[in-house]
Amino acid sequence: MTAASPPEILRAPLVVEFPFTRSLGPVQSAFLTGLREGVVLGVTTADGKVMVPPVEYDPVTAEEIRDLVEVGATGTVTTWAWNGSPRPNQPLATPFAWVLVRLDGADTALLHALDAPGPDAVATGMRVRVRWAAERTGSITDIACFEPAGEGEAADAHATPHSGEFADAVTGIVAEARLDYSYSPGRAQTAYIAGLSEQKTIGERCPSCHKVYVPPRGACPTCGVATTDRVEVGPAGTVTTYCIVNIKAKNLDIEVPYVYAHIALDGAGLALHGRIGGIPYDQVRMGLRVEPVWTEGGRYPDHYRPTGEPDADYDVYKELI
Repeated sequence: MTAASPPEILRAPLVVEFPFTRSLGPVQSAFLTGLREGVVLGVTTADGKVMVPPVEYDPVTAEEIRDLVEVGATGTVTTWAWNGSPRPNQPLATPFAWVLVRLDGADTALLHALDAPGPDAVATGMRVRVRWAAERTGSITDIACFEPAGEGEAADAHATPHSGEFADAVTGIVAEARLDYSYSPGRAQTAYIAGLSEQKTIGERCPSCHKVYVPPRGACPTCGVATTDRVEVGPAGTVTTYCIVNIKAKNLDIEVPYVYAHIALDGAGLALHGRIGGIPYDQVRMGLRVEPVWTEGGRYPDHYRPTGEPDADYDVYKELI
């Protein structure tokens, strides 16, 4: 008797990226503009402590604070961790140490990278200095990294008051948020993905509450039991609720406005997400009966279009909103 072949292990690279633009208040504006000019600024709290990076509200009293001071470009490592495998877009492409550095004149520590030949060259208490980036634009990356300070390099332990005023101040930044990872679905979602390749939507039923989950999760989040009974649902379904999208997303070739909806496929115990097409956006409504339009090759529904059936009665889908 020949043993059955193990199921194919699916794996795919995924990227979650959400860069956004944020404005800066007077303290953060001064801090980042100062980095562009090769100056490190902190802020003095009500109890006289100097915080670097600066904050706009006192962490003890919650009062607004604006007393800026200039601190040194040298400092002391308070703690560290070695990064032997740098990821893309980290400060250095070669192995380095993440360090907390208390700059001379500051009472708090700044997190950044330390360029060192190996973990044996890093120690709590070691003296380091800022290595400035060759081109500076007004961001934390204007500090390229820290590097070991030279022998006998003098420390400036005093913070000097600073107006925070610079020409052409930085007033806003684009904050990059990105996560790259490899995703491998489990048993339930593998069956779901295999079904999509045959233009079928496969869910799983909870043996306790009998709700059919689409996409399946492998376990019922309500009852906490495994879902092993596979159920084909749809293909048609009902729009339970929806939104009109008026902002065009980057790299998405869909003209605005368009409609994105929750769709309860026939036989499913909850609604899934899908785009509505084949109908003017202002004619989409709750209760609209829709069916999938599959992508070329049938890998997944590109969008859902009206079936031409009468709208579903509200009582039929109200528990699925």
